[in-house]
Amino acid sequence: MSTTTTYTLEANALSIGYTHKNEITTIAENLSFQLQKGELIGLVGANGMGKSTLLKTLCGMIPSLGGVVTFNGKQLKNYTEQNLAKELSIVLTGAIPPSNLTVSEIIALGRQPYTNWIGSLSKQDKAKVIEVIDLLKLSSLKHKKSYELSDGQLQKVLLGRALAQDTSVIVLDEPTTHLDIYHKAYILKLLKEVAHTTQKTILFSTHEIDLAIQLCDQMMILTKDNFTVDQPCNLISKGSFNDLFPKDLIHFDQTTGSFRVHK
Repeated sequence: MSTTTTYTLEANALSIGYTHKNEITTIAENLSFQLQKGELIGLVGANGMGKSTLLKTLCGMIPSLGGVVTFNGKQLKNYTEQNLAKELSIVLTGAIPPSNLTVSEIIALGRQPYTNWIGSLSKQDKAKVIEVIDLLKLSSLKHKKSYELSDGQLQKVLLGRALAQDTSVIVLDEPTTHLDIYHKAYILKLLKEVAHTTQKTILFSTHEIDLAIQLCDQMMILTKDNFTVDQPCNLISKGSFNDLFPKDLIHFDQTTGSFRVHK
């Protein structure tokens, strides 16, 4: 008896870019992949390769130039905005919440797709907020205002808001921007733990390639000429990281699994 795998997020022959005054600018095309629940997936590529454009296209913020995006077996184009908000939560770089909100209030914003027209939280909504606060160990911060938080703490809270939304897929655009190396590693390790614990699919873009190699279940590599998705160990053995950047300054060391500067 065969079983059919339902992927949480799929793309088939996807083309991404922009249309301006009937002029089409294609950034990347023929992108296909399938992501499963309980995985942390890192999207990497040089600046200008279209990482943010790809994420925004997957989230329906930018229309695709071709191809199909599917969430849990249903095409993106067939979702209403309200129903999509129950399948997909998004954390974008620079999307800072109002400074007068507390940590608990920010996390509670994730319940908006489920609240009534006046935004009142039900017992279920409140329970979900408490559950997320406990999961991320934010109890000591729950009454603090967002302006009182460090960058690392705020990133945890924004993840908490996405978790409170209780979607099967979470997409983050460069979640470790402005963090020091310790907190970059901390946030990415936390994302992996959350993906495995909650069985959500977490896709994020990053420039922290060395950390992503160590922590991700799968990685996407987006270059000018190629798009590859695989486990980090397989990408290393296939030499997929070798052409990520020009070789005049840095090179990828397959032995250590990291980039090295030419001296």
